[in-house]
Amino acid sequence: MTRRRFEDKVVIVTGASTGLGPILSRMLVEEGAKVLMAARRVELVEAEAASIGGNAVAVQADVTSEADVAAMVDAAMDRWGQVDVLMNNAAVPGKDLYIWEQTLENWNATFAVDVTAAMLCSREVLRRSMMERKTGAIVNFSSTAGWNGLPRKSHYSAAKGSLRILTKVIATEVGPYGIRCNCLVPGAIETQIMADWLQRTADEKGLPLEQWREEWFSNIPLKAKISTAQDVANAALFLASDEARTITGQSINVDAGGVMVG
Repeated sequence: MTRRRFEDKVVIVTGASTGLGPILSRMLVEEGAKVLMAARRVELVEAEAASIGGNAVAVQADVTSEADVAAMVDAAMDRWGQVDVLMNNAAVPGKDLYIWEQTLENWNATFAVDVTAAMLCSREVLRRSMMERKTGAIVNFSSTAGWNGLPRKSHYSAAKGSLRILTKVIATEVGPYGIRCNCLVPGAIETQIMADWLQRTADEKGLPLEQWREEWFSNIPLKAKISTAQDVANAALFLASDEARTITGQSINVDAGGVMVG
């Protein structure tokens, strides 16, 4: 029988209660991983873990809290004795504001989840497992908003751009220890968050939803193939697996060709 890619691997997935997180977790378990699913909303993440089965365990964690992040990693170490992969998936979009409306609260809260949390989680898994064992993979999740920016999203765009630079620094620092760090850069994904944003902005513009959706996606080459959460998860699992053993420090778009870098 073919060995599954994550057999005997321990993975932490943050932001695991909704959206991409549960899909990532389920696919990892199907590939043989033991997965610690972390999120602030404990009832949601416990329900998702229960639906996946015995190799998925839920913990409550606010990844902007040093104490919660340390406890999250402790939970994985106490249960399985190691952490092989970290999926820094937790993110918030913040409130849509023009720069002249921007508030420090909105800015700082977005950076806390979208950048600082990735630093804290990476720091702890490196300290507590990966560096000593000289193996591991970290996958960060950015956004194409971090390439060119989005109006009314200065907080989110700047945070997601910063995450790509953080990825490069981590990759450079931990490479000598045999550890890799990469960044996935999704564009629009067919999720409820995207659907809600399209509806809200269509209403603001006074346009029918389908007309606004068609305009929004008009410059995307693969118009009939807007990414799903599973498309993003497939790329994440590849980057975390040994199949990508010589890929590090990279930001890879999964956006149906919306942004082409290089």
